[in-house]
Amino acid sequence: MRTATSDLTTRARIRDAAVVLFGRDGYAATSVRAVASLADVSPALVVHHFASKEGLRLACDDYVVGEFLGRKDDLSHGDAASAIRRWLADVDTYRPLIDYTARMLTSSGSAGDELFDALLEGTSAMVDEQVASGIMREPSDRSATALYLTLYGLVPLVMHRQLTRALGVEQLSAAGLRRTTVPILELYTHGLYADDRFLVAAHEALARTSGPRSDKGENDPNQDPDPPRGAGS
Repeated sequence: MRTATSDLTTRARIRDAAVVLFGRDGYAATSVRAVASLADVSPALVVHHFASKEGLRLACDDYVVGEFLGRKDDLSHGDAASAIRRWLADVDTYRPLIDYTARMLTSSGSAGDELFDALLEGTSAMVDEQVASGIMREPSDRSATALYLTLYGLVPLVMHRQLTRALGVEQLSAAGLRRTTVPILELYTHGLYADDRFLVAAHEALARTSGPRSDKGENDPNQDPDPPRGAGS
């Protein structure tokens, strides 16, 4: 008869095998039998521990979110940046977690949404703190700024293969850090454009399109589609 300890070890082995296969091949393409084979157990034992394939996925979601941020019911207090750095600094060890997280964040599941919302909440708090301390300039829209900073922070995980392929090295290797650190800080510190002509043009265009309609002529984009007829018509 299995003891409680051996049951836990078997459950963890099945879960880890599922993380590898779900992350590498996708949930739909992975069978309970394939998970059982990789974990070196019977399919019946997988069902015994997790009830179903969906139950197994939920357990994998909980585990990966926990590895990323800590307890699933307290996501906002995790250190996501540290997790990303740790995972990418040892890609071989953390490859299953990286692959699984990338699929989770790009799927329609609630776990991916919850993880993203927690990351966005943490980034929003960081923006508030850095604006208050004078480290960051006040953006025109803090929420939108936090959203795009969150997306940028997740790129190394979700687009890891493409980043490595384009750079020719792992981003967090010594060579990768030497190549990318200064350009990233330049982008955040100085921006891209030498002057504000595009920003001014965007403000002017948005002001025009949000204003009231006019009847200045048939080529005017703000023309009233049915201007009033003249007295002599």
